[in-house]
This record gives sequence, C-alpha cells and structure tokens, in this order.
Amino acid sequence: MGQWPQHESAPRRRLSHMPISRLFPNMVTLAGLCCGISSIRFALDAKWETAVIFILVAALLDAMDGLVARLLRATSNFGAQLDSLCDVICFGVAPAVVFWLWALSDFKRYGWAAVLIYVACCALRLARFNVSLTKEPRHPAEKLFFTGVPAPGGALLVLCPLMLSFHEIDIFHQKAPVAALYLAFIGGLMASRLPTAAPKNFRISADFTPYILVAATVVIIFAIITPWATLPLLGALYLCSIPLSTYLFYRLIGKRA
Repeated sequence: MGQWPQHESAPRRRLSHMPISRLFPNMVTLAGLCCGISSIRFALDAKWETAVIFILVAALLDAMDGLVARLLRATSNFGAQLDSLCDVICFGVAPAVVFWLWALSDFKRYGWAAVLIYVACCALRLARFNVSLTKEPRHPAEKLFFTGVPAPGGALLVLCPLMLSFHEIDIFHQKAPVAALYLAFIGGLMASRLPTAAPKNFRISADFTPYILVAATVVIIFAIITPWATLPLLGALYLCSIPLSTYLFYRLIGKRA
C-alpha cells in the first residue's frame, strides 16, 4: 500500500523570554486607553466633570508610559505604535465626542462635521509624528519644537470651554456654530506645520532651577485647588505661545543656516 507523502513541518518560531517588567509601559498605555473610552461613557450620562477628569488622567498616563519605558529600557516599535493608536482614541475621538455631546448635539450634521475634522486632523498629526521618529532632524533647533500642537495639548484646548462651564462661564452658550468652528480650529492646529514648544527638550542654567521649581509648585497648587480655572488659563497661555514659538523657531533655523 502506498503511503501519504510526509511533509516536513515548518520550523516553529520560538519566542524569546523577556522580563515582565518590559510590559509595564504597554500596560500604562492601555490604562490610558481605558480612561479615554470611559470618558465617553460618563459624557453620555452628562457627568461632565468625571468625563474631563478621565481624559486628564489619560494625558497623565500618556506622559508616564514613555518615561517608564525609558527607565526600564523597554522602548520598542510595538510600544510606539500602540501609543499612537491609543492617542487617537484618548485625545482625538474621546474629547471630540465629549465636546459634541456638550455643545454640538443640537447643531446636527454641521456639529458632527466639526467632530470628524478634529479626529481626522488628530490622526494625521500622529501619523506624521510616527514618520518623523525615523528621520534625523535637519537642524539641531528642530529638537526644541513639535510640528503642530501635540494630541494631548489639543485635547486640553478642546476641553477648556467645558472646564470654564464648571464655573458657570459658558462661552458657547447658544453659539453652536462658534463651538463647531473652535473644534475644527484646534484640529487644524494639530495638523498644521506650526512649530510649538517642546519644553522637555529645553536646557536651562542651574541658576534658574530653584525659580522653575517654585513656579511649578505654585502651578500645581492652583491646579489642585481650582483645576477648572487653572487649566483653561494654562491652555490660553499655550495658545498665545504658538506665535512666539513660530518666531523663535525660524529665527534659530535662520541663524543655523
């Protein structure tokens, strides 16, 4: 009797072992994703403060996951891609939906169009950021600036009017068209090529360290005492800093050239 031909089995790929600590940064990233999604759930119940808090926590976790990865020497391409995908949800979809439920739900399709513009701009900004990771900066000054408003910064700017409403300052009261334009405008800032400051790359003189620490402490104290007034103020200052960042960027590039 003939026998069935025996095919050699394909070599199995053996997974290399790794310490579980290398997974901690990705766990932090996924925790941030859960916070971003949860904000939508609370916004559907009109629990606006809780919704904003969850997005702020997601922003805090987003800042922590990169730091944890560097401390544990657990940076990877997988982690970078996962971080960007989660950022689209936490700082693109979540704040846009929360803002729509708060100010644009009665503006029908035009309000939803602003939501789509904002989310698309956020996705474009993060895609461009991923591509930039593989490129060397042409000028040393480029390390001091982001291209466009970062996704967490855009989410903070979108939520500033909502935070002000907690102090009964409703700047978009019965002004849904203005609210829609504001949401699309913030999305445009994220997708733009405007240079914005990247403070983490700044170098300062040791003589200024005490003053910066004192200033940071004061900001933290006010953020704890009156967060819904302090954070919009910081957002306004950040918006005002964009023209200054653009001026400084092109001045530094011009000197290098």
